[in-house]
Amino acid sequence: MKRLGLLRHAKSDWDDMSLRDFDRGLNKRGRKGAKLMGEHIQDSGAKFDLVVASSAERVKRTLEASELDLPVQFHETAYLGDPSTLIGLLKQVKGDPDAVLLAAHNPGLQELALALVPPDGENALFDEVMQKYPTAAYAVFELDIENWADLEPGCGQLVHFARPRDLDPELGPQD
Repeated sequence: MKRLGLLRHAKSDWDDMSLRDFDRGLNKRGRKGAKLMGEHIQDSGAKFDLVVASSAERVKRTLEASELDLPVQFHETAYLGDPSTLIGLLKQVKGDPDAVLLAAHNPGLQELALALVPPDGENALFDEVMQKYPTAAYAVFELDIENWADLEPGCGQLVHFARPRDLDPELGPQD
């Protein structure tokens, strides 16, 4: 059994339109959401051995603001990676850690979350993920695999899902 966390980057900064999408950092709301989500991850007792992450600036800043003290492996291919690409990255994790946190982007993260759950494993959390996977959202899966190389769609059970607005209503959708 393995555990996989999925963390979407926090709200990005659009103030400098001359920056490439890859190079945008976080806005103030994003930094607050990332910090809050980092506290939630730590308070929930979820222990991760490693972070596999997109090398985009907003993912780096999300991890920095979350204050999670974990080793990170950055991969440019995780930037806007589809579920197949993200699964491929996870299959290549060395050392076979028990729990990995994947920090990346939508739509790939949401599509991966939905793909990991078999049809007979859908639950209320799955319905929430299907509706929307907003910035700084965090999901946890228990995976019915012994090794990361065995990761395939349909091998997971979604056991936790949290959005910044669940922890602080001020971080909910803006009108």
